[in-house]
Amino acid sequence: MPNTDQYIGVVISDVARLLRTEFDRRVRRLGITRAQWLVLTRLHRRPGASHSELAEMMEVEKATAGRMIDRLVANGWVERRTQADDRRVKRVYLTREAERVHKRIWRVAEDTVNAALADLTSPESRQLMSLLQRIKKTLVSADDGEGSALSAPARKRPHAANGRHNGKAAPRIKPAPRIAS
Repeated sequence: MPNTDQYIGVVISDVARLLRTEFDRRVRRLGITRAQWLVLTRLHRRPGASHSELAEMMEVEKATAGRMIDRLVANGWVERRTQADDRRVKRVYLTREAERVHKRIWRVAEDTVNAALADLTSPESRQLMSLLQRIKKTLVSADDGEGSALSAPARKRPHAANGRHNGKAAPRIKPAPRIAS
């Protein structure tokens, strides 16, 4: 049985979960949920997204996205506008208040990540970001059908004899520091 604490996929998942948990704790006082924050962030990056586009960006069903938008409209954070050339399509935009909320919460997000990376040097933080961006690019290109990066045989890498996964040795990593809750 592999030691899952030494498997990079598990560690990445654990770090993401711990970051989300800490972020949720920090923004609770602002009266917004992580789901609402994600909608605001998507709309900040892509103003005027349709309900369908927003659902796709959020990886949720259209009905779920519609309910999220309804709550944000009720809070005065987003508004729906009918598309000029197709009245069936509703475009969603942030209000000025939502832009202010987005800025405040973005600072909380940055503070949360900075606290998590506090034990890394600046070069280590940059290297981590670079490596994660490369992994993301590989996954996105595979998802976009631009290649079979994930189905191609993996490059041979030196590895330890323990921590096996799918018959191959899992990459050895330094144990991640625990984030106190």
